[in-house]
Amino acid sequence: MPQIPVLHYQAVLDAVSPVGAIDATRQAFLRHHAGEWFMPPKVYLENPPFGDFRAMPALGGGLAVLKWVTSFPGNHGTAHPTVTGVVCVSDARTGETLLILDARAVTALRTGAAAAVASAALTAPGGGVGIIGCGVHGTWAARCLHAAGFGPGVCSDPDPDATHRLAEELSWSVGPLVEARDQAVVCCVTPGRQPVIDTADLRPGQHFNMLGADGPGKAEATVDAVLACHLFCDEWEQASHGGELAGACAAGRLDRDGVIDLGAVLAGEQGGRTGPDDITMFDSTGLAIQDLGIAHAALAAWRDGRVEAQTIDL
Repeated sequence: MPQIPVLHYQAVLDAVSPVGAIDATRQAFLRHHAGEWFMPPKVYLENPPFGDFRAMPALGGGLAVLKWVTSFPGNHGTAHPTVTGVVCVSDARTGETLLILDARAVTALRTGAAAAVASAALTAPGGGVGIIGCGVHGTWAARCLHAAGFGPGVCSDPDPDATHRLAEELSWSVGPLVEARDQAVVCCVTPGRQPVIDTADLRPGQHFNMLGADGPGKAEATVDAVLACHLFCDEWEQASHGGELAGACAAGRLDRDGVIDLGAVLAGEQGGRTGPDDITMFDSTGLAIQDLGIAHAALAAWRDGRVEAQTIDL
């Protein structure tokens, strides 16, 4: 019976630093754009009224991964996490299972890293960071932006404990929503049940990372606010059906020609910001190729002896 190494939540975070996650995520976008890494559409298994399960496979660089992950918003404030699950990492040549990763940690790392990658590609120099939503993923967006040299920042959340913890960790400040969304780089990481950004909140030169609308019916910005920005996304098909762009697409006010893939910007094939007053918005819906990038980094750390794994017998 084979022994399978398993990296629990903290072990994944020990294996892949924020800087490492940023590099892995940037490479994932580039390789997917180049056609070297592949992924089919994300599968949603709705489970009302509790939440949903998601199956996310990807293939590239000699590995295949499958992330089985949940989004159970009703768990907030209980003993159960909103996001839980596993990432199974397999050898693409033999099919052998190589490693199992905690999906919460992988998701947190690649979500935060995507914000940093997009910000580096799309922002104007200078200015502060606004974090709207200081839960797990808002915290990791802030950590990755901080690791990439962005800041100082303003942290805003209805939960004062979460806000103060994050602000204290990064030596940033606590502020109201209006102050956070007035910063040069704004990360929205809310449940997406109601918009927190409208057209009146936009300022010339700002960049918005929209991280919370990760499924159909969710939105953190009004349709008019979305359409007032220069738009970018992680992957068009996913973003247009279940991301921040979906509302504008459903209303018939946005099509493929109005949105640029981040991978094309990173590859230098399409431009990003057009000038200092350009308002840019990146719709991050979370891709399986990003999970694949983190899996590559975690597997390398385990093989190099930089992190210890538990083992299970199958």
